[in-house]
Amino acid sequence: MSLRRKLRNLLLAIPVVAMLAITGTDARAAVFVSVTFAPPALPVYAQPPLPAPGYIWTPGYWAYGDAGYYWVPGVWVAPPRVGVLWTPGYWGFMGGVYAWHPGYWGPHVGFYGGVNYGFGYGGIGFFGGGWRGGVFAYNGAVANFGGVHVTNVYVDRTVIQQNTIVNNNHVSFNGGAGIQARASAEEMQYEHEQHFQPTQNQMQHEGFAAQDRNQLASVNHGAPGTMAAARPEAYHQVAMQHAQSNPISQADRAAARNYNPNTREANQDQRIAQGLRSGQMTSGEAARADATQSNIDQQVHNDRTANGGRLTQQERQQINQEQNGSSRQIYNEKHNGNTVAPNEVDNREANQQARTAQGLRSGQMTSGEAARTNRNQSDVAQQVHNERTANGGALTPQEKRQANKQENKNSKQIYNEKHNGNTDKGHER
Repeated sequence: MSLRRKLRNLLLAIPVVAMLAITGTDARAAVFVSVTFAPPALPVYAQPPLPAPGYIWTPGYWAYGDAGYYWVPGVWVAPPRVGVLWTPGYWGFMGGVYAWHPGYWGPHVGFYGGVNYGFGYGGIGFFGGGWRGGVFAYNGAVANFGGVHVTNVYVDRTVIQQNTIVNNNHVSFNGGAGIQARASAEEMQYEHEQHFQPTQNQMQHEGFAAQDRNQLASVNHGAPGTMAAARPEAYHQVAMQHAQSNPISQADRAAARNYNPNTREANQDQRIAQGLRSGQMTSGEAARADATQSNIDQQVHNDRTANGGRLTQQERQQINQEQNGSSRQIYNEKHNGNTVAPNEVDNREANQQARTAQGLRSGQMTSGEAARTNRNQSDVAQQVHNERTANGGALTPQEKRQANKQENKNSKQIYNEKHNGNTDKGHER
């Protein structure tokens, strides 16, 4: 049987399972997945244009499968019937785990953790539109119509201000170190209304995303290959192509089972290295990112030292939340339009970052050792940035020699840290 047919058969079966699991008023009560570490931060993306009048926006979200967290693209969806609205699913932290509360259709928008998904879902209710006389009307202050002619339009900016929970760090979960929102009396009342399961298109949409390696958080580091689509069908073709050309491997699944904060630290260092090599990150930006990573590395080291080499569940949660913020910082630094032509000095900085990443992944470097190397790299990168700024973007020959001398010192330090016999291979992370 071809991969295409296997994938299609699997996805066609998903709605049947979902129908048995969540029907009627039990749609919100069911919790299908619980995970011991937090989902990544919400990515920032643009809403695709409305494909046709009558469609309702459903925001993207992080789901969890056998290969870890993966992003389900936001998409315009035809509702299952007139008069219903979509309540997004959300992750909630309680009892030491992150539990997924699935979304549903109903006459009102219920509680979705206070998560600001954007595009009308500001954390409280939905202000992107509403039903009027059996026809869905759109809030022109929110929806992206593109070239579609829509007659049922109103503009209400006040409702946006009143129902938006500020979420500058793009936190994707409720409770713990996340969003501290609680269901209102009205939202609790909406819990008991008649609810309807996600449509077949929605369930297939999630299933296709689960098979798309580009959507895995462990692969995309918080920047999914496809963040949103105009229709589910448009993304499904892309996902099937990805599943055939670059399927999720057993190594991907093993990485999800063996989550390790050191791996996350290494991934961040690797992303900084890539940013420097490509010119997407300046030395000043790399200095900030290095300083952030150094602080996180040191915190991991201190927590492990205090707990006999282990991290508590609360500490894991805190570290993951800080890495989510660091991931967003690196993404923003790489996409803010500030660039520099690739050069010898930045390539040397990038090589040091990559060596630190390799040391963390292999276990040759502890978090404490990585904290020191990242701190030194931050100092060098900041010095390079300051000198370039003072000299109109260039380094003098003397400054280049000085930077190279400091990098030689850092290179020796990294070598010593990786070969001093201190390892993180045996730790439970």
